[in-house]
Amino acid sequence: MNRTMESSESTLTKSSRNTALNEEQIPALKPKTAFSIFWRSMILMLFCVILGITILGITEFKQNKVKSVLQVVRITFQDTQGVALNQSAFVEKGKDAVTIYVTSQTNHTTAVLFDGRNGLVCYKSAEQDSCFIRKMEQRDVENVQTIVNMSENRVDQLLIERNKTKYYHEFLGILGRNPVDPNTVGERIQRLCHQNPIFWVRKRDGPSKQRLIYFCIDICFPNNICVSVCFYYLPD
Repeated sequence: MNRTMESSESTLTKSSRNTALNEEQIPALKPKTAFSIFWRSMILMLFCVILGITILGITEFKQNKVKSVLQVVRITFQDTQGVALNQSAFVEKGKDAVTIYVTSQTNHTTAVLFDGRNGLVCYKSAEQDSCFIRKMEQRDVENVQTIVNMSENRVDQLLIERNKTKYYHEFLGILGRNPVDPNTVGERIQRLCHQNPIFWVRKRDGPSKQRLIYFCIDICFPNNICVSVCFYYLPD
């Protein structure tokens, strides 16, 4: 009987000790868990900060890159009637492209894009809901290169004197009335024309009297060459 009681007391004593040990271990684990959560949170916050700084840096780099690629050259000249006109040439140095914006006396602006990559010239008039394209010629390449050279030399403005300027005329006949597929003309022309239809044109000696002039534009280049371009429909 005494032995049984002693055994029971011994069992109770061991159980009490185990319970005491477990109670001692539980509070010891809680600080470790809190410490682990704290450092994980700090690491996550640090990662988010680094990610945000990286994204901001990439965005600023892209913006600065675009700004450094585009160069504006403003050209002032006199048209065939002696009226002063202004045009702006936007140069894309790294992409072999120059876009010229000419504002007429009626305050309408026509954009002329010289796309060296695709070898095309595109005309977009604010007065018309259409675009017109033709193949680039050697003279176009030389004129574009002159503007690019000016931008590289940091020339921002140019005054073209009328008495030193050679004017010539171009008549471009519009081919047919079915627009071309925009996917075949390159992304620059697509961007310039938006959703407007695009038509091919080709040079002709000049329209006959019964053919109506669609619209005309005077464009001048830094090499003292100006061209008056007129559009008209060819018979189908």
